[in-house]
Amino acid sequence: MKALCWHGKNDIRYDTVPDPSIEDARDAIVKVSSCAICGSDLHLYDHFIPGMEHGDVMGHEFMGEVVEVGADTKRLKVGDRVVVPFTIVCGECEQCRRGNFSVCERSNRNKALGDKAFGHATAGLFGYTHLTGGYAGGQAEYVRVPFADTTHVKVPDSLSDEQVLFLGDIFPTGWQAVVQCDIQPTDTVAIWGAGPVGQFCVRSAVLLGARQVVCIDRVPERLSMAAAGGAITIDFDEESVLERLEELTHGKGPEKCIDAVGLEAHATRSLDSMYDRAKQAVMLETDRPHVLREMIYVCRPAGVLSVPGVYGGLVDKLPFGALMNKGLTLRTGQTHVRRWTDDLLRRIEEGQIDPSFVITHTVGLEQGPDMYRVFRDKLDNCIKVVLKP
Repeated sequence: MKALCWHGKNDIRYDTVPDPSIEDARDAIVKVSSCAICGSDLHLYDHFIPGMEHGDVMGHEFMGEVVEVGADTKRLKVGDRVVVPFTIVCGECEQCRRGNFSVCERSNRNKALGDKAFGHATAGLFGYTHLTGGYAGGQAEYVRVPFADTTHVKVPDSLSDEQVLFLGDIFPTGWQAVVQCDIQPTDTVAIWGAGPVGQFCVRSAVLLGARQVVCIDRVPERLSMAAAGGAITIDFDEESVLERLEELTHGKGPEKCIDAVGLEAHATRSLDSMYDRAKQAVMLETDRPHVLREMIYVCRPAGVLSVPGVYGGLVDKLPFGALMNKGLTLRTGQTHVRRWTDDLLRRIEEGQIDPSFVITHTVGLEQGPDMYRVFRDKLDNCIKVVLKP
């Protein structure tokens, strides 16, 4: 079969690889109908996250049709149409029973590596380094899905791929980021980053009743999309984020702040950003936490910081004294996808939201290597890429 494979920094190739097969009685094989390039994939593309090996199949946002099931797979049958969450979940361990699916205790088959990196391993993830299991990803014609009975979302034929594909990651990721904020009707929610996850944060905050939603970015088409979703926008290249947030909140700061950027923050004029880039260049720091610092500084005392943006390693000069003394609550984590998908699928079916709004490019899988560069460099007004095998 054909798949997009990692071969080093900025080197994604359209390769021929072996077809997946049933390896365990709880597996299923899915023929991929649609997949997507996620912002998290760019951290692998730019090689900021360790644990990738030559030939690893990329991608963790995909859906398709079940074409084969293992003997112990009972809830799926050949022909079922499914979205596959990026978190692989057993459904039986203590964390899964609590709904903490992104930290499933059984699905990471490289637990020893995960333990060394994080203290305790996270769940297995599709297409996302050997620290999270080394599972082949979904930017391919076929995918093996472990623990298939619990790692799937059945979707109706009445909805298009484009409407439901993002249930596997960015829609529940944006939703969880906002739910973690415990939105109140009087809240101002400030969201750093107007990429795909930031767009779903905007719409989730609006759906959950925030008084005011503010989105911070510098890319005009992303800011326009956020404004169309109900946000007040701030272009950080054109105005001071601190001054504008002070103005919008009458000097008190936003109650809730969301980092939808992660480890590759692109601030250009700040001293801390230049410091981060210098330390990163000589391998003394892995991540660029400009957004985290700014959120800690501007958030209203007793507020909440929510971090769906991916961080991979070490950050420096984090103002932890401000975090503690202001009484801020920090909530983070990979997304517990299956905790949210039943509710979000219902909202799509009821017409509350059509997630396809975020798609700007739909191309064949063979064009994937070029689209990684287009997406990363924000060329051709690119916000979200869907690939068709």
